[in-house]
Amino acid sequence: MSILVNKDTRVVVQGITGKEGSFHATQCKAYGTHVVAGVTPGKAGQSVEGIPVFNTVEDAVRESKANCSLIFVPPAFAGDAIVEALDAGIELVVCITEGIPVKDMMMVKDYMKKNYPEAKLIGPNCPGVITPNEAKVGIMPGHIFKRGNIGIVSRSGTLTYEASYQLTQYGLGQSTAVGIGGDPVHGLSHKDVIALFNEDPETEAILMIGEIGGTAEEEAAEFIKEYVRKPVFAYIAGITAPPGRRMGHAGAIISGGKGTAQAKMQALKEAGVHVIENPAFIGRIVSETLGRL
Repeated sequence: MSILVNKDTRVVVQGITGKEGSFHATQCKAYGTHVVAGVTPGKAGQSVEGIPVFNTVEDAVRESKANCSLIFVPPAFAGDAIVEALDAGIELVVCITEGIPVKDMMMVKDYMKKNYPEAKLIGPNCPGVITPNEAKVGIMPGHIFKRGNIGIVSRSGTLTYEASYQLTQYGLGQSTAVGIGGDPVHGLSHKDVIALFNEDPETEAILMIGEIGGTAEEEAAEFIKEYVRKPVFAYIAGITAPPGRRMGHAGAIISGGKGTAQAKMQALKEAGVHVIENPAFIGRIVSETLGRL
């Protein structure tokens, strides 16, 4: 078992003939992911490393039976690309694109809510999702991941890699690692992914990586306190960030006294989460704590 992606996932890459799209499509394919099609308007009939290219997602889905889209479309057109994937019947959309206007994402979220409430969106501005040894749908370095039983959900791409590598070094590995992205308007939240891990029998513990800004981590804490009985670990980035200044991700801004690392950490501790205060010790603390439990 795993969540979101597995060996049966069939991926269509939107924007496959661009520099980023072609590079990462071939990397995903080399990892073992079933990359069955690509889409670039006007490029139908071409191929990228044996991956056939179509003009539309609808054409690609009809010919390849794709059920997941990986998006590398430029920011100005990425919102439309997400809608196109949903309209073509794609169940899971992974949008890597960074810099999509907030207004566009608000329209996408509203469209999804009204028309495709069961569909799932990861991102935008995210590294994607990986189930080790089964499917890599994103830009993460596959070799640092190891099949295991720790589910990871993170707002930060680089911290996803760091935490995963540490867990691999300690022999724990990952059931699935999900980078949800750091934009203020995005798809699946910490709470959404934790709920999926909570129902996954292969996931024995959950690692949540958050950061300053917004209230998503506090909402996740409420859900964990009420419903989750598996061990949950958390690291919150941005302890030293000055209030009122945006740090890194577009969603990482403290305003009105809300969204501080301290407030998030306190909420998580009150929910029974094992809060880790130094990212260098994530692997060690998870390993030692699970050993004690």
